[in-house]
Amino acid sequence: MVADATLNRELSAMKRMLNMGARQTPPKVNSAPYIKMLEENNARKGFLENGQFLAIRDHLPNYLKGFMTFGYKTGWRLDEIINLKWIQVDREKEIVRLEVGTTNNKQGRAVYLDDELREICKGQWSRVKHSKALSPYVFPKPEGTGKPVDFRMAERRLHCTCGNLDNRSNLV
Repeated sequence: MVADATLNRELSAMKRMLNMGARQTPPKVNSAPYIKMLEENNARKGFLENGQFLAIRDHLPNYLKGFMTFGYKTGWRLDEIINLKWIQVDREKEIVRLEVGTTNNKQGRAVYLDDELREICKGQWSRVKHSKALSPYVFPKPEGTGKPVDFRMAERRLHCTCGNLDNRSNLV
């Protein structure tokens, strides 16, 4: 079974080909027919209540707690947080920015840091500043270098401690 979004991308390509053929001189296609697109339902789901989030966060290794809190409070995508660099953080104005063209919808975003996010950024800056290798990433690996891309260990630890993550009601 193919997802509606996948089928819509293929239909879009077909529509484009037909329209380009109709515009050729001489036309390769007499007319481009109307092709109805399917309705896509790709809304985000699976949000956590604050108590559930806190229960999960408490079981994470320390280097991931700030990362997960930042994601929970901002709603940013995983890749946006993994790739977040200090150049995007204005510590003086207490704003974190995603520049235009770097997001899925190509629109920029800014987050004003509340007290908790401000403390996370201060802690991360201190951690990065005092590590042996200065990292451009806000949330580096525990060693202080590179992106925090390996979540497998933390996920295994959560499964062992909390059980099945799909049944999050047992976490509160």
